Amino acid sequence: MLPDPRRRRGVRHPCVAVLLVAASAVVVGARSYAAIGQWSTNAPQHALARLGARAVGALGVRIAPSAATIRRVVALVCPGGLAGLTGADPAGSDSVAVDGKATRGSRHGTSPAAHLLAEMTSDGRTVTQLRVPGKTNEITCFAALLEPYDLAGVTVTADALHTQRAHARFLVEEKKAHYLLVVKANQPELHRRLRSLPWKDVTARRYDREIGHGRRETRVTRALTVTDLGLDFPHAAQVVRVLRHRTDLKTGVVSRQTVYAITDLTSQEASPQRLGQLARSQWTIENRLHFVRDTTFAEDSSKIRTGRGPENMATLRNLAINTLRAAGHRNIAAGIRHASCEPFTRPLDPLGII
Repeated sequence: MLPDPRRRRGVRHPCVAVLLVAASAVVVGARSYAAIGQWSTNAPQHALARLGARAVGALGVRIAPSAATIRRVVALVCPGGLAGLTGADPAGSDSVAVDGKATRGSRHGTSPAAHLLAEMTSDGRTVTQLRVPGKTNEITCFAALLEPYDLAGVTVTADALHTQRAHARFLVEEKKAHYLLVVKANQPELHRRLRSLPWKDVTARRYDREIGHGRRETRVTRALTVTDLGLDFPHAAQVVRVLRHRTDLKTGVVSRQTVYAITDLTSQEASPQRLGQLARSQWTIENRLHFVRDTTFAEDSSKIRTGRGPENMATLRNLAINTLRAAGHRNIAAGIRHASCEPFTRPLDPLGII
């Protein structure tokens, strides 16, 4: 149960009811406390009853929480508890991706923008997120983000910042999980070793071609077993090179990118095709979570700055994305438009509010 952060004296609206009001409003596109408050004010009695709003008088008239009450609760409630309560369970997932994002609009004066580290399953469900403390970085929060969850047999993917030996040991030895970590120049010696491997002689390869988003892309994935090469990285079994060719269909401009990664998955556990899919799942978190929050919910333009508001509002956006995807909406903006046609019934049903 999520504890109420307010003092008991003077509390009129149940904490859970206030959060359910906020979650329902975000599902129909509310981007600010004022917008959530407006949805709450206009909510009919049947919707407020389902949400558990406070009842007064002999007739049991439901009273909607005000924008000020909503702001106070969202800014005070425990971010970890809210994220854990509203997120998906990663157990049994094929893979989970870890990546961070700054909420640029939360920057205020000398205070930096809130930086949020998120975890998402390969099918697009956000598991949880946490705010990175201002005087540190994502590396120190990696284990704390993943620790509460059962990741046995799950492959964790992350960008080059998290290609750390301690992270690899934590995943394999403590969580009984697998890893696929991108290798870039922040690990110069490891990156040099991977680049110098005989990639042209590798026969284990996979070609993928697709057209979409105004471009044609070809990806060539090569995998090489390194168990006996003395590579200085814990539990390393294979290294991967993904060569991406992109052609802009409008301008004809061709770009080329080479990405290296390292994994504990053996060649029997993961073919080049499987490794290419895992590499793509890491890139997908940017498109299916961060990009959606930026474009559909205008997160970077949000001026919510005080208390725990930035991370809790981001969690409510994550919940909205999870809810709409679970309801069958591949396009989140279209899902919001669909829900907003009946704003006081359609958001409540997929949220499981009876």
